[in-house]
Amino acid sequence: MSTAQLTVEVEVLGEALEAIRAIAPPETWQSWLQTWLRQLSPALSPIHAYELSLQFTTDAGMTALNREYRQQDQPTDVLSFAGLDDAPLPPEVLAAIPFNLGDLVISVDTAQRQCAAHGHSLPEELAWLAAHGLLHLLGWDHPDEAHLQAMWAQQRSLLASIDIHLPDSAYAPEILHP
Repeated sequence: MSTAQLTVEVEVLGEALEAIRAIAPPETWQSWLQTWLRQLSPALSPIHAYELSLQFTTDAGMTALNREYRQQDQPTDVLSFAGLDDAPLPPEVLAAIPFNLGDLVISVDTAQRQCAAHGHSLPEELAWLAAHGLLHLLGWDHPDEAHLQAMWAQQRSLLASIDIHLPDSAYAPEILHP
């Protein structure tokens, strides 16, 4: 899949705007997502063209989304809103436009709190969450520990492809579920 065939929309929202630009400009996020999609090679688009949005928000913004879509009145680190549904697009449409994977929303506030527990920097945590959300958009899930560990292994592989290397201990089950 060539970079020219891959469309990634990066949208930075709210109070997180300057913090995110200081960590990595939108072009960096786009490059990382393109790298990850090339590595994952999803077979959803016959023209190998994909689009998604990546939005960074605050805990207040994330709480509102989490309340509306998951009925949980608290922030979370990342939400994925898949563009996939049960009605497939006609082949002629898939052959003409980029496939919409959906939307990723990351709470920079929650990511900042998680850095100390996970033992790494905010840029590393944000990249980890973006990779996690992307996998959800592609249909990955973690209903049990085995699936979670497989997903984390894939996330580590994605991060390694952009030269971010996190220790295995950063996401050990005992850290996340004491």
